[in-house]
Amino acid sequence: MTGQTTNKLLFQVQFAFLGKIVLSLPLFGFIFCVIWSLLNHFESSTATHCRVANYLPSISSAIGGYTPQRYVWRICVALHCSPRLMISVAYYNFHTQVHVGQRNSLYQSLAALTSLLHILENLSLVGLSFISSSENHGVHEKLFVTFMVTSLLYMLLSCLLFRWGRTANGITMSVNEKTSYNYKVGLFLFNITSFLIAVYLFIRHNAYCEPGVYSQFALCEYLVVVSNILFHGTAVLDFKFAVTTLAIVNQRSRSSLPR
Repeated sequence: MTGQTTNKLLFQVQFAFLGKIVLSLPLFGFIFCVIWSLLNHFESSTATHCRVANYLPSISSAIGGYTPQRYVWRICVALHCSPRLMISVAYYNFHTQVHVGQRNSLYQSLAALTSLLHILENLSLVGLSFISSSENHGVHEKLFVTFMVTSLLYMLLSCLLFRWGRTANGITMSVNEKTSYNYKVGLFLFNITSFLIAVYLFIRHNAYCEPGVYSQFALCEYLVVVSNILFHGTAVLDFKFAVTTLAIVNQRSRSSLPR
């Protein structure tokens, strides 16, 4: 008896197209939550313990304090979570397909650490999205700190690995690689600068209760979120020509009897 196994293609999609859809989900959710909060919950979403004039809601207030905002945000984050895990594995393969020479073991270890940070960032984002500050402030705060630490470390190591791997052994970056690298470095610097300014404004707001300072803090939060999303969006450039395929296996056995 002889057997034959055939693969039947279910669907095929460009990785870049999938990446755009995945990364547009949190961006849409974020914009929707902020605008809806401003239009329908302006006074309560911008209020703080200082009771001074403010004009923008914090991200925690916009995504977790009211409905339907919290549901829209959670749905968007949940839908983009699994593909993000796939992208973290794809980046590990992307980096480790290059041999950088004598320090290749260090390079490979950093690639594994970077992918781990990407996964932890993604999981902490899911956690702080589904556990709002009003429901459990302590857990939400710890998840937010985890998200920011893993996010910043991931971006830093991604920039380091990208340049190291794409210029090792005297190789010159392609135009596409140079564009991706420049975007990564620029967005990382913009992200960490926005975050540090946000921390300063948050401390200043709590110390002096000045009108509008909390709104400036919220704006810096927005910039942190958007630059984070755009940084991950550089995957569209890195996997520009990659194809994601899903196939199903159709097993067919054909028997032949001896004559």
